[in-house]
Amino acid sequence: MGVVNVSPESFYPGSIYRGEEAIVKAALAMVDAGAALIDVGARSTAPYLDTDIDERLETERLARAVEGLAGKLSVPISADTFRPGPARAALDAGARVINDVSTLRDPELARLVASRSAGLVLMAAPLAAPSERGGVREGRRPQGRRPPRPSPRSPAVAVVKGLLAAGLRRAAAARIPQDRIVVDPGIGFFRAERIAWPQWDVTVLAKLRALRALGRPVCVGVSRKSFIGAILERSDTSERLAGSLAATAIAVMNGAALVRTHDVAETRDVVRVAERARR
Repeated sequence: MGVVNVSPESFYPGSIYRGEEAIVKAALAMVDAGAALIDVGARSTAPYLDTDIDERLETERLARAVEGLAGKLSVPISADTFRPGPARAALDAGARVINDVSTLRDPELARLVASRSAGLVLMAAPLAAPSERGGVREGRRPQGRRPPRPSPRSPAVAVVKGLLAAGLRRAAAARIPQDRIVVDPGIGFFRAERIAWPQWDVTVLAKLRALRALGRPVCVGVSRKSFIGAILERSDTSERLAGSLAATAIAVMNGAALVRTHDVAETRDVVRVAERARR
């Protein structure tokens, strides 16, 4: 899953493309390098950055980028948004998948995905995420049973699994077929838990196989994220490629079926080797 960002606020400057020509060129290069899906984002959802933008601006950015790519790619386009307005505009422009970082907590978004027969990346998001910045609207609570909160006796993977199970129940209630859904453990989004966030992320990676009990393929996004910077003591995101590839190999060995990355060619090589070893 190749990442194309049209949001200047994004945490990794190397993922940002400006203008239709640059966007199309980057996406085509990713497809040539082996991407099976192109994920377009028009606003940053990094939970540690104040990157809130107006919904109208996100809608305009996302629709323009997707429209510029539609018909030019041999793979589906995914729209990275949790807001119904931008999601609708992206689907109208030619996107076929919604990458939702809110665990489908907005019923309007759930209805939209169902009515458009779209694919869905369902990401586990913290219950106490900051308003908008972390991808979950403040004040909105998940429907149904409340997932467990972390504690010294409640491992990170159990919390992630509970959040995803709740999201899958919301998807089922909205009549989104299970075979259109992949789940994402939300690496990098759990910043305010009782477990330090780098430890949280590596624990989830190490125990990724536990998510197979949910019955859906697992998508993992570790590319250049801050837990890698913390482990390697690399604050510059441009210096985190090797760490990203190591984390990718661990994810694939532990059952990841889809990898979201800024570096498609290098990641595909890692995936091929890790898949061979896993088999």
